[in-house]
Amino acid sequence: MSILDLPVISRIRRNHGLEHASLTLLSNRKPTLRLTGISFSGGFFVFGEVETSELRSVVIQALSLMQNGEKQLAVHPNCGTNFVASGVVAGLLAWLGMVGAKDRRDKVERLPLIITLVTLAFIYTRPLGPIIQEHLTTSGEPGSLKIVDIFPVQVGNFCLHRVVTTD
Repeated sequence: MSILDLPVISRIRRNHGLEHASLTLLSNRKPTLRLTGISFSGGFFVFGEVETSELRSVVIQALSLMQNGEKQLAVHPNCGTNFVASGVVAGLLAWLGMVGAKDRRDKVERLPLIITLVTLAFIYTRPLGPIIQEHLTTSGEPGSLKIVDIFPVQVGNFCLHRVVTTD
């Protein structure tokens, strides 16, 4: 059994996929809407100004689409996984470019090399994030995932929604 098959990891990955599918459908309806989400084993949060009824409708639709084979909805272009993947490679290359630098002058002289390495990292790792999403951080197969409840949570002037799921 893979670590990805552990019940808690599987639930997080399936909720993450459902979160992405929901945000994709919402952004298709309202392209100027700024939303973000975060997933956990019991569901996910959606941060941003969206009506509860509209979010409920979209989450139900997203789950239905995924259950009917639209697995690609689990991979989102603005997922943090994409940024982390590129950032890790860029950081490692920046570190590698500084190995052996003895003083500040050495470091300054290497700056053009570091900028080039980091830029190349961001260019060439763009496909890496979606691959990591597809195989590790999300699942496009919701399995027996069910929506239990969706409700707003007001935090000062900020509104977010909690989507509660179960198996």
